[in-house]
Amino acid sequence: MWMVRPVNTRMDTEFAPRPKLADSEKITINLGYVDLGHVDLLVREGFYANRTDFIRTAIRNQLDRHADAVRQSVARQTLEIGIRHYTRADLEAAAARGQMLNIHVVGLARVANDVSPELARATIASVTVLGALQATAGVRAALSDRMG
Repeated sequence: MWMVRPVNTRMDTEFAPRPKLADSEKITINLGYVDLGHVDLLVREGFYANRTDFIRTAIRNQLDRHADAVRQSVARQTLEIGIRHYTRADLEAAAARGQMLNIHVVGLARVANDVSPELARATIASVTVLGALQATAGVRAALSDRMG
């Protein structure tokens, strides 16, 4: 049974959603018809809200299952976990110290939009991102031979 709720226009405009920064990455998977049918059955039976909910839950369960292996690998490879933002000031400070940065991130690495390709090339020795890298096309091109 559907309930109709009156719309309060003042409240709707007062709390209008703000543009959101991308906090996720879209992926595409190929799934066999039988597996897809099983997923749809679980959704229809109310175990999951939709296919995406099922897939996210399955991925999180697998990540939980392998959490120890991930922790050991992160420690062994000295990777940063989470979101790491590199500003122009960060890179200029590294340049002033004569230091080259090695970016090793599990999650999201962002290079600020005001970082020039020349500054990135002069201060970033290597980039390894398991997840996503957000940088301008120029910075990506300047670092393409340093990405692993």
